[in-house]
Amino acid sequence: MLLSPEQTRALYQHAATAGYAVLAVNADSPAAIVDCLIAARACDAPIIVETSLWQLTGHSFGVGDPCLGIDRFLAELHTLAACERFRDVPVIYHTDHIKGPATVSILTHAMRKRASSISLDSSSMSAEENIATMIRLCEIAAQEKLPLTLEMEAGVDDGVTPLEETRTLFGEVEKRMPGHLALWAPGVGTKHGLGNDLGGFNPDAIRAHRDLASELAGRPIGIALHGSSGLTEAQLAAGVAAGVAKVNWSSESLLIRSEAAAAFFDQNRERLRQTHPDFKATAMDNGLQQSISAAYVPKVMARIESLGGRGRAADFLKTLA
Repeated sequence: MLLSPEQTRALYQHAATAGYAVLAVNADSPAAIVDCLIAARACDAPIIVETSLWQLTGHSFGVGDPCLGIDRFLAELHTLAACERFRDVPVIYHTDHIKGPATVSILTHAMRKRASSISLDSSSMSAEENIATMIRLCEIAAQEKLPLTLEMEAGVDDGVTPLEETRTLFGEVEKRMPGHLALWAPGVGTKHGLGNDLGGFNPDAIRAHRDLASELAGRPIGIALHGSSGLTEAQLAAGVAAGVAKVNWSSESLLIRSEAAAAFFDQNRERLRQTHPDFKATAMDNGLQQSISAAYVPKVMARIESLGGRGRAADFLKTLA
């Protein structure tokens, strides 16, 4: 089932209080969405399927138009999440890394389409711009009577965020627009991409930011972990124990899928010659996507399990009954 913003807020709190994290996969194709749901169902786990601006404008969804990308992505998720196979999988649609002059208009469109939860990319913003944009989104939601569940971020690639920024950023938005924030994403020593030195990963900082954000909000606030590609299972477990409730996963996910695609073409080079009797069956997208899925789904399942997500779908759905 595709969760509403209100149900999503409840799931984030469930994860924060029950001591697990929900995997958030940047899915850049319809096939990747299907694979995420297959893995979540196999683990009886909730799953977050999120899109950055480059997915929304990419060829698989918006073809240059981010709002069309949101519409097509949500249509895919609505159809899959409502079908019998996946209706017991709690699915969140989350906007991630939305940036640039059209940020507010894109995210307003996402709110109107009932995106489960929303965040933006604040990497090019001043603290004042970050606060003002988050408050503007809350104002639009109030004016149009739209439900809104927000993740707010600080400089997630800039080392460890000082605790004072939790007060000045998260605390200011919560004070002026209480109740909308469900996740806080400070820098905790990770960095987006592959091949980065993650030796500075700091679970103690996660715990301190979680405690302060929860104190400021007066309710459990989970930490959203960005830049998780390359972290070990032990590091992920330590992060969850310290208060991580959402783990973004993109670069490593893309690497697994691209390597599986490359292996498929390498292994089937002869069959892809036009004179081969199996050419058509091999060249159709289904063969490629099944091959990628066979390599990818077990990796997603392993990631879910490392975050303590197995069995949590049934637990959470009971709270909605």
